[in-house]
Amino acid sequence: MRVIDFLAPDCIIAALQAKTKPAVLSELSAHLAKVVPGVEAEALRKVLEEREQPAEGVSLAPKVTVEEAEVRWADPAQAVGRAVRACTPAPGAWTWYAGERVKVGPVVTDPDAPALAPGELAVGKNSVHVGTGSVPVRLGEVKAHGRKQMAAADWARGARVPADARFGA
Repeated sequence: MRVIDFLAPDCIIAALQAKTKPAVLSELSAHLAKVVPGVEAEALRKVLEEREQPAEGVSLAPKVTVEEAEVRWADPAQAVGRAVRACTPAPGAWTWYAGERVKVGPVVTDPDAPALAPGELAVGKNSVHVGTGSVPVRLGEVKAHGRKQMAAADWARGARVPADARFGA
């Protein structure tokens, strides 16, 4: 495998030292405008040089299993959002609703929504909120078993979600 190194945003890859007096700062700027492109190009050539990846220290992340993709609503909203993104598109984040497995996502943290217990659903005219361990999240889409993926509000209307509905076991 061949790799190319990339830099962190605050890395210094080249430095140019020049002696100048504050009175001639405009001259320094003009000089740097001529010199820096060459310095940048040479530094980038060094940094982005392709090379063989060393064999030691190489690891592979295990594939996310369907069991690991179950959403844990008791986790904080940020963790729920990250878990849903990590499982999208495959295997797909999912949860239990009315004894059936449904795929969910994406979710967006909504601190202005009313407080909900983890997994508790709040269905509005155009939105579905789910409680997490911190603040509720707004659910984007749902795919019920044997159905196509649809907007969460459309799913909730079709499923006739009752006021006391919950996601989870």
